[in-house]
Amino acid sequence: MDHTMIENIKKSFKELKWYEYLMGSIMIIIAANAMIQGFTQGSSDGNPAWLTVINFISAVCGVICIFFTAKANISNFLFATVNTIVYAIYLVYWHIWGTAALEILFYIPMNFISWYFWAKHRDQEITQKTKTKRLDMPQNLVCAALVVGGAIFYHMILVRIGGEVAWFDAFTLSIGIIATILELLRYREQYVWWIITDIVSVGMYIAHFDAVYLTKRSIYLIMAIIGLINWAKLNKTRNMINE
Repeated sequence: MDHTMIENIKKSFKELKWYEYLMGSIMIIIAANAMIQGFTQGSSDGNPAWLTVINFISAVCGVICIFFTAKANISNFLFATVNTIVYAIYLVYWHIWGTAALEILFYIPMNFISWYFWAKHRDQEITQKTKTKRLDMPQNLVCAALVVGGAIFYHMILVRIGGEVAWFDAFTLSIGIIATILELLRYREQYVWWIITDIVSVGMYIAHFDAVYLTKRSIYLIMAIIGLINWAKLNKTRNMINE
């Protein structure tokens, strides 16, 4: 990790708001409690002790990633990569195949590709940020059609391989792919899709209760709404300065 990256990460942490530190602290406390309980009393949600360590790492890196992404901070991809790897382990253990495939085959390589593209379009003055863009209405309609078509296709595949909660999984997979592509291309509308997929994920973790991931996904949902607002503001302010 070079000096510039370290400095940008420091700037990113300094930019966080009090409510983000509060949500992050809540996430850490819940994940740490689950990890300690897993080793001392056995996990109440059925996770083996070693998986509670995985959950803790995913919880911490995941919330830092979404806090930074909501501010268009390029530093998010470091934490996103770690979170993607450990979250995939969790999903494979519980046989949530569609989302696991999304994490392993798509999110991991896309983290590095997006990292590169965001760094190529840095804000001219606030170097830890990237420039943001927006879609027009026809482009949004195309995205919606691709999401629905993708979900139908993935559902057929998941049913054949015996995937649990197949429609949840199919829509999570389809929306995640479209939202990640929009994120790579720096479009603010990614957050419309992240809001939807986070609602789906919260529903999935209510059905298959897991305190750590339910809390994590609930924070993701809150930050997706904040991210949409932040990116809209960046479109109107920083991008005008950069052009």
